Amino acid sequence: MTDLTPAVRAGLAPTGALRVGINYGNFILATRDAATGESRGVAIDLARELAGRLGVSVQIVAYDSVAVMVEAAPTNTWDIAFLGSDPAREKLIDFTGAYLEIEATYLVPAGSALRAVAEVDRPGIRVAAPSKANYELFLSRHLKQASLVSPQGGEAAFELLAAGKVEALAGLKQALIGLAERLPGSRILDGRFMAVQQSIGVPKGRAAGLAYLRDLVEEAKASGLVARAIEKTGARGVSVAPRAT
Repeated sequence: MTDLTPAVRAGLAPTGALRVGINYGNFILATRDAATGESRGVAIDLARELAGRLGVSVQIVAYDSVAVMVEAAPTNTWDIAFLGSDPAREKLIDFTGAYLEIEATYLVPAGSALRAVAEVDRPGIRVAAPSKANYELFLSRHLKQASLVSPQGGEAAFELLAAGKVEALAGLKQALIGLAERLPGSRILDGRFMAVQQSIGVPKGRAAGLAYLRDLVEEAKASGLVARAIEKTGARGVSVAPRAT
């Protein structure tokens, strides 16, 4: 484990508190109780673990969109953030290894002839995915024959499927389970097109504590901290990420 030096502490919490970017749009990582305002989830558990080691308080910087959180990286708004790592985001953010993986697959409407993920990338198939979501960035690079439709926000993407304007909705499996209940007869396809790797990021140019943060993530996976945090959420299609190489 990298030593926790004054330089590391100052790099990770320069204001004396750990300002943590949390995207509440990804309820697998974090949720907020509407009545009490209390936050819980895997990202919250990891943030508290880090803050405890640093000897500082946690200050949550809340977002409802990962795209907005990414764009805020150069503005000195947050010190660390919990989000999916992706090459497109590495222009603004340096990442640790992944601490968990979330299966991404497709939801199709009643009567769809599509049965498996591998059947989606065909001519004439339109796929909806929220703009700038980790899996939307992935599909923009990997879909070769199907057309990608990228509205702003998950609800807008779901409405395209419900209205019959696309043949498939891309999403995180846990989220699609809930959406399937809103669209009678819809099905989640067998398999996955990717495992979305969730990591901790720091803004570019703020690398003083990055090595310590990377070691912390590996320790949290090995110790069972991440597994216990996932279990508390009850989420399906979520697993501890493999050890980073």
